[in-house]
This record gives sequence, C-alpha cells and structure tokens, in this order.
Amino acid sequence: MRKRMLAYLKYIDQILSYDLDVTASFSDDGEFGERLVKDTVPTRKDYEKLLQYHLDHISFFQHERLIHLLVTILFAILTFAVFFVMLFTMLSGESLSIGLFVLFIALMILLIPYIRHYYLLENGVQKMYKQYDEILKRIRI
Repeated sequence: MRKRMLAYLKYIDQILSYDLDVTASFSDDGEFGERLVKDTVPTRKDYEKLLQYHLDHISFFQHERLIHLLVTILFAILTFAVFFVMLFTMLSGESLSIGLFVLFIALMILLIPYIRHYYLLENGVQKMYKQYDEILKRIRI
C-alpha cells in the first residue's frame, strides 16, 4: 500500500506540474505512463476526468486510512492494557509473568509499524486533498 500511495501521489504531482500528460494511465501496481507533454494543453474535460479519477482514489485511500486507524487504536489499547496488567502485577508484589512481558513486547513491535503506516496514509490523504483543490482550480480557469 505504501508503494502504491507514493506512486499515485507522484503521478498526480507530475500531471499538475505539466511533466505528464493528463491522460497518462496509472496501473494497479503503481506504475504509470511516462509520456511527457510537448506543447499540449489539457482541456477542461481532461481535468474533469482526472478529478473523478482522483476522487475515486481519495475514497479508496480514505477507507484504507480508516481501517488502519481502527487497527492502530486496537493495538494501542491492547498494549496499554497489557502494560497496566503488568504494572498492577508488579505493584501487588507478585512476580512478573514472562508471558505478559513477551506479549507486551510483541504488541509494541507491531504498534510502531502500524503508527508509521497510519502516519503515511493520513499525510497522503491530506496531500490528495490539496491536489484535488489544484485540479478544481484548473477546471475553473
């Protein structure tokens, strides 16, 4: 997902900087046609098609972001719950369970990449909103 999002953001950025034709294709594996524009001015209709295509991708990445937010929150809650169980176990004078400690470490190891991935999705979707605004400006001109 990371590769696809970064490739898609680059694809739209290249279109908006006039380095790539508005009609250049973007494939599911994150590749896109490298057709450079030579004295070609995109029409309003080209930008309207691009806008609809971009809205579809925004919707897709928003859904992905929501799912990852829910998973990240779940892992954070589980991590803190295990941490507090470990803390109360130690405060009550009992010996710390090695199983709880291993579970806590495993959850922390999973939580950190989930946070990083969610950060990428959140910032990517925010950038897509800015790209959407830029496409709208070009339609209105």
